Amino acid sequence: MRMRHQLATAVAVLAVSGAAISPALATCPRTSSADDTFLRTAHRGNLAEIAMAKDAGKNATTSCVKRVAKVLLRDHMKMDEEVKRVADKVRTSLPNSPTDEQKEQLAKLRAKAHTKAYDVAWLKAQAAGHMKTLDLIDHEIKYGHNDKVRHLAKKLRPTVATHLGLVHGGTCHDSDKNHKAAAVNGR
Repeated sequence: MRMRHQLATAVAVLAVSGAAISPALATCPRTSSADDTFLRTAHRGNLAEIAMAKDAGKNATTSCVKRVAKVLLRDHMKMDEEVKRVADKVRTSLPNSPTDEQKEQLAKLRAKAHTKAYDVAWLKAQAAGHMKTLDLIDHEIKYGHNDKVRHLAKKLRPTVATHLGLVHGGTCHDSDKNHKAAAVNGR
């Protein structure tokens, strides 16, 4: 009889505890590991883009690359603020630095500083990176579970697509005129 009473008491305590916790859990947005991965990858990508844009501002040889780098720097700083804000809301911790691969890519670029080879390598890296980022964003939009994270991905997509247009094909397209000329010339 005593065992039955203890069991009933334990069940009652759990039920009361669950009722007290339930409203708190309802206010906490759920994220999947894919949503968390998206936020972490986007943040690291922004950190890498910021570093590469600053570097191009110092080490590029053409004014076109320097202008594009300035646009990318401004936009990736803004995008990263948005990523950090959403990550904070959904309680996803973010890394403090780019990946080792991203750091290595920047080091390889710096070895070519103040040469035409630098500009070519920087543009190719930007084109490849922004294509990967669009794939990441599209995957989150299609398969993400958290509405806040999916909304963020939708919000970031046009800017990343614009950036890809600026560096498409590893060629610098810093204005509509240049972009249209490149399209006409098959570049």
